[in-house]
Amino acid sequence: MSVQQVFVISRAGSLIYEWSTPETTMPNIERIFDWPLGLQLENVDGKPVVVWGSGVPPRYFVSAVNGIAVNGTSFTKEDQRISVFDFVAEQSNYPVKLGFSMPMVSTNEKIILSSTFHSLYTIAVQLSPAPGSSGIEVVIHKPTSSSQSSTNSTPTMHSRTPFYSIDMPIRCHKFDDGLRALLDRIGKFSAVTV
Repeated sequence: MSVQQVFVISRAGSLIYEWSTPETTMPNIERIFDWPLGLQLENVDGKPVVVWGSGVPPRYFVSAVNGIAVNGTSFTKEDQRISVFDFVAEQSNYPVKLGFSMPMVSTNEKIILSSTFHSLYTIAVQLSPAPGSSGIEVVIHKPTSSSQSSTNSTPTMHSRTPFYSIDMPIRCHKFDDGLRALLDRIGKFSAVTV
């Protein structure tokens, strides 16, 4: 399992740094469907999103129809804009090959997540039986030595910049380079060969 996102949260609970896996490395799913379509699609944020169904996880969005890229909720075929919802509702269009992409977290959702993590942290500090607890270090991970090294080395990467002050958003190339190197190291150690 690889690292998909990194959040750095200030003491006040604001998001001061965020890194996400580039969209080009996200795995896509392609399935061929017969009539009736075994999925329920809804328009969420201007994209046809899977609400429920078999074979495709919820929140994945339709990115291609029969190999043609989807832009918003429609695609262009022979100079004609066709709605994805209308296309999958018509039985004569089957079998149809649909491509799905992983959902990306919006900026607003990232801010909400960071404030939620901060709230969980403050609760964990107060409920911890150990005196002087630092709260939550890792939310979800597989126990490996590389994940431990990531929690220990991340704060030192930006503390060496003399122009950085606490709770200020992190805008430092050295921090970005150090984080990328750390994530590459973690990715190499957590690779699974099947």
